[in-house]
Amino acid sequence: MELVAILDNENSDKKYVQEVARQTLQSFFPSWLPPAFSILFSKNAPALACRINAWVASRTCGWLVGPEMEVNDAGQGLLVKRCRCLEESGCASICVNTCKIPTQTFFKENMGLPLLMEPNYEDFSCQFSFGKSPPLPQEDESFQVACLAQCPNKATGLKSKRQCSKLDLEL
Repeated sequence: MELVAILDNENSDKKYVQEVARQTLQSFFPSWLPPAFSILFSKNAPALACRINAWVASRTCGWLVGPEMEVNDAGQGLLVKRCRCLEESGCASICVNTCKIPTQTFFKENMGLPLLMEPNYEDFSCQFSFGKSPPLPQEDESFQVACLAQCPNKATGLKSKRQCSKLDLEL
């Protein structure tokens, strides 16, 4: 988590941060798998593709997102009960720029499947909804958050109703 925080904090170009995180996620898969999955499942059987992703993630991604997960939303969603990234970083910017946006982008561009991730900044859970497209950043509640109280980078005197200073709505 320290490297992720350094990446997010030391780069003002959030698109760069998101692309590095997406490439890291992509490196976890054999190069042939995402395009094959897109052709075989995402394009031809999208509901099945959603269920496959929810099921596989619930059994293989505990080390990355946290061990407590449950498949929900008619098998097409995954609730991460305590997101490791969000809980350990305590930072909305790290959540959005190094996890949410890169993961949603990876699934859309590489796996051919839309993904909506909805982090809950109060209980540190995150709802993955496979097959659902995310809203524009300007309309996404994940971006409309003040700097979290526990954020180690919280600016001195930052008003609680102000948007997190590290979130970029111009993505």
